[in-house]
Amino acid sequence: MDHAGPSAKQNGQLRPLIGESWHRVLRVGIDPDRGGPPDGLLSAEELEHRRTTSRIGEVLGTLREGLSALAGTETTMLVVCDAEGRVLWRDGGRGMRRQAERVALFEGSSWSEATAGTNAIGTSLVARRPLRVDAGEHFVRALREMSCAAAPLHDPRDGSLLGVVNVASPAALRQPATLALVSAVAQVAEGELRLRHWEAVDRLRSVAAPLLARIGGRAVAVDRDGWTAAVTGMPPAGRIALPADPVAGRTWLPSLGRCVLEPLPGGWLIRFPDADEAPGGAGQVVVDLTSARSWSVSVHGPSGSWTRPLSPRHAELLFALALRPEGSTAAQLAADLFGDTGRAVTVRAELSRLRRHLGAVLAHRPYRFAEATPVRLLRPADPRDLLPFSTAPAVLAARGLTPPSDDRRGGPGRAGPAHR
Repeated sequence: MDHAGPSAKQNGQLRPLIGESWHRVLRVGIDPDRGGPPDGLLSAEELEHRRTTSRIGEVLGTLREGLSALAGTETTMLVVCDAEGRVLWRDGGRGMRRQAERVALFEGSSWSEATAGTNAIGTSLVARRPLRVDAGEHFVRALREMSCAAAPLHDPRDGSLLGVVNVASPAALRQPATLALVSAVAQVAEGELRLRHWEAVDRLRSVAAPLLARIGGRAVAVDRDGWTAAVTGMPPAGRIALPADPVAGRTWLPSLGRCVLEPLPGGWLIRFPDADEAPGGAGQVVVDLTSARSWSVSVHGPSGSWTRPLSPRHAELLFALALRPEGSTAAQLAADLFGDTGRAVTVRAELSRLRRHLGAVLAHRPYRFAEATPVRLLRPADPRDLLPFSTAPAVLAARGLTPPSDDRRGGPGRAGPAHR
């Protein structure tokens, strides 16, 4: 086995990034005949959770459309991975799928350097730049029948690495222009994410504007990443550094000093209270489930209030959270919603979506409403009218159709799925 590195002939051909990658995988002891430590495939639920929470999913259509000329052929495959190198999606011709299966290129598989050695996906994630790996440039022998071009995707909000898009083909059909195409499509996808970000900032501005108009002093509305949406009484700033896990109430920010955070849908209101103002939290949260067809959550704070409509699934989730103020694990909420503690990954994915808008109101570990935040749960006058679409065990028990049981707190009891 050639543990010492590439052959002399290969050394003259390998680019510096590929050579650096070979040195890295040699240091961790990857066997070129077997690859690295087996990470196994993600479970179906974990794969779905990563797909639904990854921002790459928002631009999957753009990636597919941009690479359709390649991905639609019999001898190429489009692969999209997350920042850990896990395959979230793959799409390609039948012939290429067969070759991909021979090297374990499945959805949910790991293609990090630590697992697959030098390869376009894993090495692009380490180098954080587009690159291609052809045939013998792969460290693991089983991959040397493939040619791959990959480009990383970054989150335009903070520059963090989101994942990588890769096009694979047989080594004998290597296409030099593939790398330029993959790089261009990745840039287009990042541009779409940037556009979506500013559209979200615009939506936040429309909510914040009437609140800022009622504030006599200084205040600024920012999104969850600190990007400014609206400001009054002070010079505008492009971005304000927020704590890693901000909490409603009094705080200190490096660029602003002492201030108060109030939650907004998708962001925060930052204001500067009078010295004699009593400390406050998020105000009051009202979960309104009185209607048979529409539901909402409202947050009332010192500077005003805002309301957001709820989907059926999110209405069920907030109802279950309100029933257990001390907090719930994902497994307990899965029992509340599905009667099946094994669906905790589905619950975590839904809570991740919900926290994009209510992050300041909701806490986690365990999942609950934020501390010191009064919560009012408004139900229909007739319990039988509570969320009439729902078959969630917690809702059925509240309607009096099934008795509460320990199953809702983590037991194996089952019930039919609730509507989304």
